[in-house]
Amino acid sequence: MPALLTMWFMSAVFMLAGDIATAANTPTAARAEMKQMEPVKKTAFATFAGGCFWGTQYAYEHVPGVIKTEVGFMGGKVNEPSYKRVCEGDTMHAEVVHIEFDPNAVSYRKLVEYFFKIHDPTTRDRQGPDVGTQYRSAIFYADPNQMQIAKDVIADLTKKKAFKRPIVTQVVPAKTFWKAEEYHQKYFDKNPERAAVSCHRIPKFEP
Repeated sequence: MPALLTMWFMSAVFMLAGDIATAANTPTAARAEMKQMEPVKKTAFATFAGGCFWGTQYAYEHVPGVIKTEVGFMGGKVNEPSYKRVCEGDTMHAEVVHIEFDPNAVSYRKLVEYFFKIHDPTTRDRQGPDVGTQYRSAIFYADPNQMQIAKDVIADLTKKKAFKRPIVTQVVPAKTFWKAEEYHQKYFDKNPERAAVSCHRIPKFEP
């Protein structure tokens, strides 16, 4: 009889311990499950070439919905180009601003429309005093939807005769983005006195 009581007592202890452990672990498991159910925040990318990338980055970095901007090169035939090499004019790269943005906060179309407000899209291979293929006006689209939006905006601006001369902006597929040297990143933030002589317009962004 004592042996049976001992076995019953031990069984009850193990069951109670299991219930306590389950109760203790339930909140953690529930939190983990809830975390898995939370929607993943998706971001998108846009890439624009509109003259010197110092100015284009400065224009976009404070736009609501823009998460991150980097300047670099795209559309050329040389891997890992340096700024000095691109300035030689034979790599066919364009100076670009590469933008990560939240499409729920700002649409790609709004970013494209703003692009045409901050630079002159009617000058081929030139922006203000800067001349060369690296200063061309171009939109590098990431997918067919971005391509169509870019073409639609250009068509709308052309129909409205927004510019005195024809728009020469290229709409081409995005290629490898090569980040420029660190001293080019947020250049006007580091050198605010130079921002005053930028060839870009910095109008207020209108959502």
